[in-house]
Order: sequence, then structure tokens, then C-alpha cells
Amino acid sequence: MSDLITVNADNSLNVPDHPVIGCIPGDGTGPDIWHATRPVLDTAVETAYAGQRKIRFEELPAGETGFRKTGEWLPKTTLEQIKQFRVAIKGPMTTPVGEGMRSLNVAIRQELDLFACIRPARYIKGVPSPCSNPSAIDMVIFRENTEDLYAGIEWQFGSEDAKEIIDFIKNKTGKALAQDTTGIGIKPISEANTRRLVTKAIQYALDNNRKSVTLMHKGNIMKFTEGAFLNWGLAVGKEDFAGTVILEDQLWKDFNGKLPAGKILLKDRIADSMFQQVLLRPEEYDIIAAPNLNGDYISDLLAAMVGGLGLAPGANIGTECAVFEATHGTAPKYAGQDKVNPGSLILSGAMMLDHMGWHEAADLIHDALQKTIAAKTVTYDLARQIPGATEVSCSEFGRQICKQMEG
Repeated sequence: MSDLITVNADNSLNVPDHPVIGCIPGDGTGPDIWHATRPVLDTAVETAYAGQRKIRFEELPAGETGFRKTGEWLPKTTLEQIKQFRVAIKGPMTTPVGEGMRSLNVAIRQELDLFACIRPARYIKGVPSPCSNPSAIDMVIFRENTEDLYAGIEWQFGSEDAKEIIDFIKNKTGKALAQDTTGIGIKPISEANTRRLVTKAIQYALDNNRKSVTLMHKGNIMKFTEGAFLNWGLAVGKEDFAGTVILEDQLWKDFNGKLPAGKILLKDRIADSMFQQVLLRPEEYDIIAAPNLNGDYISDLLAAMVGGLGLAPGANIGTECAVFEATHGTAPKYAGQDKVNPGSLILSGAMMLDHMGWHEAADLIHDALQKTIAAKTVTYDLARQIPGATEVSCSEFGRQICKQMEG
């Protein structure tokens, strides 16, 4: 028998011993990595709780696979079930480039108001990295998920709507844009959405004994959007976490540059400088909070620094529900070959277990995955970079992780 996860008055989760959780295997290689991931999650829960807990996964249609079954790319029933289940996990889904439907991943985030995209980047020993000191990398990105340029407010070049907006811009600013060859996009950034993201980032830092939160922005150029993001983010620290959050100028003025125990340092960095900083001085950064586009870019950079998207987990979390996902694409040329690295979805599943409060099971997965890589038993993407590695299939990599957990 399975029960539904519920939300308590303080927004914490009430998770029964046998919860039902939604799953979307995804497109392309999605089913391959889901079939490797599910046994890992089941084994972790079985081992950690001696059979007292068990997840029932309910498959939900979406993406190309869902379209073939239902005639809809993202059925409303799927969204309603995710809301009902409170927690879901999904593989990659196809995103057409330049034309056709908008990203299904973005649509899910916006429809369910999953305002925080959370992307940890932490080095796993033995994974090839382009960095000289990858072990210094241990950051978590909080990316605003619902607005910025991803809001989808844009007009195609040459359209009457685009021409109308171009005329408006000329009348208001005096700037003349080529009417027939200019596409227009709008970049909304709001106080409410900024504040809730930065609040979540600071609270995460407090809950996980982190030392700093850095606001990543381009406010020196986009003063009324990303500049506003910066100002609203700083206000959250000063007003909502007064006495706990310390700004950088205050750190040097009042504390001689030494952060007191139990305090959070709130920094800010211009986006282009931030890319250089995480490469050259990663040990100085902990939690990064950013608008949508900046967060997208920096997440993938950090993933590359610790070994690539094949081992990069991600979560999209709102007030009412959360969706955990593989952060890479569908890689259709490898679909059905049981070949690709399932690590991203496996680690996203561990994030899901942590979100549910099942930390023991999540810890088992992290430990077993690290041991499997340390034994040089890896999928092709890592095997070609690790001397003496044993290359295994996608499903076999999952089985090896399960064996590590089972002892």
C-alpha cells in the first residue's frame, strides 16, 4: 500500500514509509538511464531501512514518448499528478531548437512554479577534470527558474508585433532598431521572485553549515533588472536575516575579515568575473544565487569542472512540489544502446531522497557511486579518460552501485 506525501504547516514534508512518487523516464537515452537509476534508488531505500520503507514509482506521460501515447507533449493530468504526489523524478526530454514547441523542462518549472533550480557541483574523486585542483570545488547553484529571458516573452523578426514593439522602443528611448530583421525578447525580473530565491539560498546555507552566499549578476549593465536582483537580494540578507547575515564591507569593518561562527557572508559578484573566480579561486565560493540565464551558464561550467553533465544532478523546487531531473540532454544517437552514464539521474535521485528526509539512503548512494568510480568501473564517457578503466554499460554501472550498497 502506498500513501501520498503531504506538506505540513511549516512547509516541511510529511513522508510516509511507502510514498508514491511520479517518474517521467524521458526521451532518447532517458529510458536507459531511468532503468539504471530505479534499482539504485530501490536498493538504497531497502538497505538503509531494512525493508521498512519502499517507494512506489508512478510513470507519468510527457515528452515525445508521452506524445505518442496521449497526443500531448505535456498532459495537464501529468502536471496535476506531480502536484498530488509532491515529488517527481524525470529523465531528459527533447527540446526543439529555434522553432516548434518551447522547452518542456521550462514549461514544467513554470506551470508548477518550481522557482528554485538547485544544482550542486562537488568533485567525485577519480573523475577526470580539466581543473588542476577540482577537489576545491564544492558549490551549490540556486538559479531563479520562472522569469528572466526564459519567461518566453518574445516576438519573431519581421512580425507585426515585433514592429510595434520596435516603434514603442524608438518613441520611448530614441533608439532605432531594424524593423524587418530584429527579433525582440523581454527580460522580466521581479522583487517577489528574487526575494524567495535568495531566501531559499540563505536558508540552505544555514541548514547545511555553509559559510557564504554569492549573488551573481550583471547589474553594472542591466541596472533595472539584474541590478534590481542584486539590491533585492542584499535587502533579504539585511532585513530578513538580520544578525545572521553579514555583508562584505561589514565583515572587514566590524570583524577584521574573519567570519564569526554561525554567520553567513553575503557576497556579490558581476557575472563575467564570477566565471573567472570559480575557475581560479573555487575555495572562496559556497552557495551562488543567480537569475535564470546566469544560473544556467554557471551551472554547466561547474559541471564541466567536476567531470561533466553525466555526473551533474539537479532539482527544481517550489513551495508545493519538487521535480528532480537529469541535467543533460537526450543524446538520441545513443538511445536504446544501454551506453550512456546514468550518474546525473542517480545523483538527482539522491537529492530527492535528501529532500524527503531519507538522508541515510541518499548517503548510501553517494558512497557507493564514489566507490564504483574509484574501482574504475565506469561507462564509456569516463572509461576513455581513465587509464586502466573497465568500461561497462549504463545498466551495469547501476548494478555495480547496487552491489557496493549491498556489501
